[in-house]
Amino acid sequence: METVKLTIDNRVAEVAKGTTILQAAKDLGIDIPTLCYYHLENLDIENKPGGCRVCVVEVEGRRNLAPACSTNCEEGMVVRTHSMRVLNARRTVVELLLSDHPADCLVCAKSGHCELQTLAQKLGVREIAYQGEQSHYRKDLSPSIVRDVDKCIMCRRCETMCNDVQTVGALSAVNRGFNAVVSPAFEKDLEQSPCTFCGQCVTACPTGALTEVDHTARVIAALNDPAKTVVVQTAPAVRVALGEEFGLAPGTIVTGKLAAALRALGFDRVFDTDFAADLTIMEEGSELLGRLSAFMNGDKSVKLPILTSCCPAWVNFFEYNYPDMLDVPSSAKSPQQMFGAVAKTYFANQIGVKREDLVVVSVMPCLAKKYECQREEFKTDGNPDVDIAISTRELANLIKQSNLDFANLPDEDFDNPLGESTGAGVIFGVTGGVIEAATRTAYELFTGKTLQKVEFEALRGMDGVRVATVDFDGTPIRIGIAHGLGHARQLLDAVRSHELDLHAIEVMACPGGCIGGGGQPYHHGNAAILEARAKAIYREDEGKALRKSHENEYVKRLYEEFLQHPMSEKAHHLLHTHYFDHSDKIETI
Repeated sequence: METVKLTIDNRVAEVAKGTTILQAAKDLGIDIPTLCYYHLENLDIENKPGGCRVCVVEVEGRRNLAPACSTNCEEGMVVRTHSMRVLNARRTVVELLLSDHPADCLVCAKSGHCELQTLAQKLGVREIAYQGEQSHYRKDLSPSIVRDVDKCIMCRRCETMCNDVQTVGALSAVNRGFNAVVSPAFEKDLEQSPCTFCGQCVTACPTGALTEVDHTARVIAALNDPAKTVVVQTAPAVRVALGEEFGLAPGTIVTGKLAAALRALGFDRVFDTDFAADLTIMEEGSELLGRLSAFMNGDKSVKLPILTSCCPAWVNFFEYNYPDMLDVPSSAKSPQQMFGAVAKTYFANQIGVKREDLVVVSVMPCLAKKYECQREEFKTDGNPDVDIAISTRELANLIKQSNLDFANLPDEDFDNPLGESTGAGVIFGVTGGVIEAATRTAYELFTGKTLQKVEFEALRGMDGVRVATVDFDGTPIRIGIAHGLGHARQLLDAVRSHELDLHAIEVMACPGGCIGGGGQPYHHGNAAILEARAKAIYREDEGKALRKSHENEYVKRLYEEFLQHPMSEKAHHLLHTHYFDHSDKIETI
């Protein structure tokens, strides 16, 4: 490997050729502030446009300051990262940004997490040095994401995430000069664009220009309504990330405290989406086995590979980009929607509450869940199966508002019958987890033999695209996995062109899966946080007494008392869905 030597702040560094000054400084423990630069380590996500000029440094022999994020190290280079000239330039950049930025920090959703705010504090900016006209745009309120372009600093991190990483193409810089803005094509709303509501633009945005639609007020109103019975479900990835909002280390498992907090907030029942994840495996796994058996018996009309359908952002992406393959994904609803359907029928009947008087609240790591529960096909006579979806961050804010000492809450259990789950339900929260859970059940149903080792290591990992072969007692089953929509496109294009021959595919829209969802505590590009959450998911699985979905006694009882059997007519009516061609929404600038 070819290397170069340089001096940064009087310290000698030897780095690989092609390394940026920013990375070389970081390796030396020297902090250079950034705004437009975004890097998610170990997941092949990096944006280095050099446009904001906050990271400028002084390079000996050069007349102009150089952006550290996009300037490569050269042999013999001498760099000063915090000279008075550099500090003056950075302050001027930040002051200019603030001069065209709303001063509503007290009520901004990103207050405390705003990188512009943090940088202004760090640089000691205490007044707006430049006064003049401010740009104003209308707010864009989609079902999941609020776009407040007045707070946009044109760093274009969201554009990189949307176009280069997710390959969705919903956002791009339009217009020039003072009228420049990051927007969908023709300055339309997100809802009129190919946006999948994955929320990765929200995680990348350094300011309050992109935030989630906040539904905590709706939750408070429902809990305060004596005419309503309010139940809550919480997704598997929430329990390994929520603690971060209360000072706990990333990857701390807070399942018991989560249940206690939800109960203390006043929910009438505290349930677990993991129950519905086990239920999803019963339906999706049965569908997979049905297709495999038919195919192996010579039915060439069977649609393979079957695609998992748990991720609503992935479903949206599929409907926009692969309308010719809409009969390939599993028709099983996501666990969120399965839970809502069961809660408003089976459970509502059990407790004697009318459907319209039962409010189902979801706590999700995903902003697309807000959109998903509003889709018309998930309503009965206008009443949704899931009424309100809030993010992990929104739940944390609600707990803080309620003055609960989260870190010291005693551990409590979920309520039954919709709170019992297996380890297979837990691993839905990480990339590869859904298909591993399905494989645990499908193996035993397919072979008639007991699976002794339930960990399928070949299905785990953080590679964006991976393909593995699982041995079903002599029958090889080829499985593809992708996380991040750009990687999903690579995998689906290979299947569509017949370059890859697979039996099943799992896709999750977000890096790392649900653990890296758009509604999780901000990780600010630190991949170690995602890795800690993933390890916690697997620890939670290992600690479960039951680790296969078909062993869940309450799921068995649900079939016996209500659904009859997987893929029954009643199960198909309540637990399955269909897909739509949305390719007409794709427009380019």
